[in-house]
Amino acid sequence: MTTVDLWIALPLMLLAVGALLTLLVGAVTRNETVTTAIGVTVTLGAACWLLQTPPAAVAPTLGLSAAGLPRLFSVFFTLLAAGVLCLSTGYNRGRDIHGEEYPATVLFATFGMLALASATNLMTLFLGLEAMSFGFYILVAIDLKRATSGETGLKYLLPGALSTAFLAFGIALLYCVSGTLSIQGAVQFGLADGRPDPVALAGWGCLLVGVAFKLSLAPAHLWTPDVYQGAPAPVVAFLSGGSKAAAILLLLLLLPRAVDASLLRAPLWGLALLSMLVGNLAALLQNRVRRMMAYSSIAQMGYVVVALLSGTGGGYQAAAFYAMAYGVISLAAFGAISVLERQGCGETLDDYRGLGHSRPFASGVLALALFALAGIPPTVGFTGKFLIFTAAVRSGEITLAVCGILLAAISVYYYLRVVIALYGKHPGTADSSRPTLPEYLVLIVASAAIILPGLWPNELILLLSHLLP
Repeated sequence: MTTVDLWIALPLMLLAVGALLTLLVGAVTRNETVTTAIGVTVTLGAACWLLQTPPAAVAPTLGLSAAGLPRLFSVFFTLLAAGVLCLSTGYNRGRDIHGEEYPATVLFATFGMLALASATNLMTLFLGLEAMSFGFYILVAIDLKRATSGETGLKYLLPGALSTAFLAFGIALLYCVSGTLSIQGAVQFGLADGRPDPVALAGWGCLLVGVAFKLSLAPAHLWTPDVYQGAPAPVVAFLSGGSKAAAILLLLLLLPRAVDASLLRAPLWGLALLSMLVGNLAALLQNRVRRMMAYSSIAQMGYVVVALLSGTGGGYQAAAFYAMAYGVISLAAFGAISVLERQGCGETLDDYRGLGHSRPFASGVLALALFALAGIPPTVGFTGKFLIFTAAVRSGEITLAVCGILLAAISVYYYLRVVIALYGKHPGTADSSRPTLPEYLVLIVASAAIILPGLWPNELILLLSHLLP
């Protein structure tokens, strides 16, 4: 193993060793504050290392990439994990979720995200994706005191196993055609005479089915409302922001390298339109805030697929921008929900009435996140949607852009329903409980990350334009 290999692999090694150390220290001390502190320290340390410029872009022996886009997303994943761990301390204590396996599993899932981001071949990419997925299978069912926890885990595990089979079969078909697992060579379509290879197209079809589950695109979305409803709120923040950003990154690693990605236009077009329709129309009917957010996430991923369809017309940059923007918004939204639930808030819209007066900080962060999801300026959500629909119009996807804009306008109604409930009149008394210091810090940073890139997005957009075609 060369020095370059060690340099590029060090963040992965830090996360792996950190997960093992968390398990060992937790088994000895039984102190959850210490194990959480180890997890936060490891993730922040990995982020700091990733911010340095590596001596080379690719590890020659391990086949890991340290190019700009993988490093950018790896920093995002590690910071997101640190934020989730900070939010989990008070929430887990209130829900009686104990044990060192929680922070260790968060580190393990983050390890999978970084392995996926750094992959230069399909096998490493698949292993990273599944390492991440195994972590979430555990995390969504970790609230053992709730009767619905096991049901939630099962509803996520069974479709997840099916999506894994599709992904593995798709990779096998691409390997049969290309004879290589290298991402650059394996995702090609063409035969010697220039026609698309039907076996390669079948492989791509299987890959899209597997990724549709990871992104909760309709019709592979049925697990989403139940998982969002039953899993711990910080886990939902991590699942919604991290897992989906990783799946978007997977497509960003594959689609620009395909010889003719326009061959995938029909399935992507259908997934985008159906997801936007199902997500927005179903969210209109929800009275439970978490389920509304779940259906909203289906629609949000539909917007991302619109960007991916736009391709080199600025769509890839828009998809990367919105992947990170949605991750930050999810951290803020479900971080605020975790604080409110810990302070006794229920699940329905009526339970949120008047909380803007009795619990102003968490309610304000949740309202800001909902404004961002609705695409109201000057939030990062508005900037992301503007980039997506601009790229779609520039690339000729006029019909899809018009449908997306109209459905995004409809979505303002159900987001503002929650905001109106938060700040409506309510006879309840003020609540004396306060968020913990880690919760304050994470929610303040997440709120700043929603506002600042919305006001000054040029730096990130220029960076992504250099990293993507």
